[in-house]
Amino acid sequence: MITVSGVSKTYDSPAGPVNVLNGLDLSVAAGEAISIVGPSGSGKTTLLNILGALDRPTSGSVNVAGKAINELDDVAAANFRNRSIGFIFQLHYLLPQCSVLENVLVPRLAGGWEESPEDSRDRAEVLLNDVGLKDRITHKPYQLSGGEQLRVAIARSLINNPKIILADEPTGSLDPETGEKVADLLLETNLGKGVALVVVTHNPGLAGKMQTSYRLEAGKLVI
Repeated sequence: MITVSGVSKTYDSPAGPVNVLNGLDLSVAAGEAISIVGPSGSGKTTLLNILGALDRPTSGSVNVAGKAINELDDVAAANFRNRSIGFIFQLHYLLPQCSVLENVLVPRLAGGWEESPEDSRDRAEVLLNDVGLKDRITHKPYQLSGGEQLRVAIARSLINNPKIILADEPTGSLDPETGEKVADLLLETNLGKGVALVVVTHNPGLAGKMQTSYRLEAGKLVI
């Protein structure tokens, strides 16, 4: 599902080039769950952005769900992200003016879908039921706890039936008990829907729940 070969990423700075990733390789199968840990500034989020077609490597190849995404132009990359990748971010990025249900439906707004709006709404309600929020669909984000907001973000990440879920510090703002529940929910989603799951985290408990845990050191992944 994901094949990364020899990926490097270099940024320019006043002090000269900064190498963040250095000939990195990674392979993730469909239905596999992996975690990536490492100190702040080691390049974890950079790697996640490259896997999600939000950024491009300086060199190397990135094949995700059968697409060489490092070769896509901006329009094609945006379309690929919308249809193949589900994102879960630590800050959730829920729209405060929209209800829980409307937030889950936001990724459908890009258009070009054969599914009717009514069917999309029905699927969103099913997803919200799956994450335990069937009684919160009319609530606004400010009316939810941090754990509930994250559950909305998980449901939103699944609305377009992605092949891959990318999660950046998904439990970073949660208390340990809620973080444990969210970790279990992510794995249930991974196993139940057969999607590949890549989690970037500082949480050793969350990292240890994944099938494989990698550490990002000197721009490369080690087990």
